Amino acid sequence: MTTRVLIHDTCIADGQSADLQVGMSLLIEDGRIASIGPNESVDPRGAEVLDGGGATVVPAFVDCHSHLTMPGGSHWIDRGSDPPDRLRDVARHNARRLVQAGILWARDVGSPADQDGRAVSLAVRQELQGQAGQPYIWVAGTWIATDGYLPMTIAVSDGKELVGAALRQLDAGADFVKIMLDGANRSQTCPFSVEDVRRTVEAVHRRGRRITAHATILDGARVGAAAGVDSIEHGMELNDEIARTMASNHVTLVSTLSILESWKGFERTTRLERFTSDEGKARLRARREAAYDAVRAARKAGVRIAAGSDFGGGSVRAGHLAWEVECLVEAGLEPWEALGAATWRGGELLGIEHAGRLREGDPADLVLVHGDPLSDPRALWRVWTVFQGGVRVA
Repeated sequence: MTTRVLIHDTCIADGQSADLQVGMSLLIEDGRIASIGPNESVDPRGAEVLDGGGATVVPAFVDCHSHLTMPGGSHWIDRGSDPPDRLRDVARHNARRLVQAGILWARDVGSPADQDGRAVSLAVRQELQGQAGQPYIWVAGTWIATDGYLPMTIAVSDGKELVGAALRQLDAGADFVKIMLDGANRSQTCPFSVEDVRRTVEAVHRRGRRITAHATILDGARVGAAAGVDSIEHGMELNDEIARTMASNHVTLVSTLSILESWKGFERTTRLERFTSDEGKARLRARREAAYDAVRAARKAGVRIAAGSDFGGGSVRAGHLAWEVECLVEAGLEPWEALGAATWRGGELLGIEHAGRLREGDPADLVLVHGDPLSDPRALWRVWTVFQGGVRVA
């Protein structure tokens, strides 16, 4: 039996155009987008009609930097040592939060390991995969870093070990690989050479997979860009030269500006000195300014930008990707570009053709929000309803 749902008299914002399409209808048929067009051009016969007046249809969101198994907050590193069963409970809660916020794609860029050394996120993906009302999960496995960076990493000491650790993550079932190009305690020198990272990139690519690099420091971004990783996470200290290298080597920047914004609220709500002391506040202000400048440099150079919230791996919580869109607009992106960063640019990075897009024939993964996100990005917080595969799930 054919199921048809018509979203009538709505607006469309697809993240690829600055123009809001008004007076539009979107027809869902058997889980896919059957038709998008002006109201009078879409046949409503036999369809359940949903009045979309006053709302805008946008593609389902893609959070390109998430940590499903982590609760977030100022003590997020401590929480990585919680028992695996507890981390899986956290992931289930976070997954529900994501769908309610219209985020149907979660790119998990690092998870603690269980007692057998296997990333907890892999078990979460297996548990939730294919369930209606659960996000699609893309998993990197566990962070790979030099010894001492974080207590939740796979520690390696040189480039040869880096290649081996990356391939073992793929053998364990990871969808892609994440390496850390910051030194311990955010040392200003990347612990690996460009050649070390390039060999790892090539080994991962030979498997048909992708590799991303955490790089909050300038030297880490330099190494990752020159080595041709698929993306750089955070990239909080880019300059024009590194941005041009990223553009030339087709390296995407995954922005996480909202994590810096979230730290502002810690001045009164935590006793942690790194947030409350005068020195700590000054350091955070400087990092924020540098990160916004980095996004501006990336946009100027033509770097592809995808949005990430860093929920769980910092103070932001699950479902707050709209905050990142607001921050990208503040950094100089047009609202439609920022929406694109949170939708189809993320799908592009995942290598999933239909993720974050609104096109006839694609799965009907879409969100209705109140208002116009192309003039007011805050509209993306106002999620009314969410369709996943044509089924209303929130």
